Amino acid sequence: MSRKSDAVELMTKVMNGQSYLNYKEIAELTGYHEKYLLKLKKDLENGSISFVHGNTNRKPVNTITDKEKEYIVSLYKRSNTSIRKFCRFYAKRSYSCIWHVLKEAGLLENKVSN
Repeated sequence: MSRKSDAVELMTKVMNGQSYLNYKEIAELTGYHEKYLLKLKKDLENGSISFVHGNTNRKPVNTITDKEKEYIVSLYKRSNTSIRKFCRFYAKRSYSCIWHVLKEAGLLENKVSN
């Protein structure tokens, strides 16, 4: 059982008069803040409670597209520069983003020192 379902169960018991816990005690039991419990109570009264996050299974807005990945890989293959110089040239994305794209494409060597 998750913390939220525990909190909902305790809140419904309090609202139905089956329990005499106060918000502070419920907050200590569940780990939620008292203000969040008030919001949870309002959601219970409105019937708009949700146990699944609204952004579940959505792709992040700032995700690099496959087309841009292919473009970066092809551009890097045609260049003779280091990855740092290439990142300064291709300033649309961060160094780490470009590094991960090139690493995924197998263009960067693993330098392991013994």
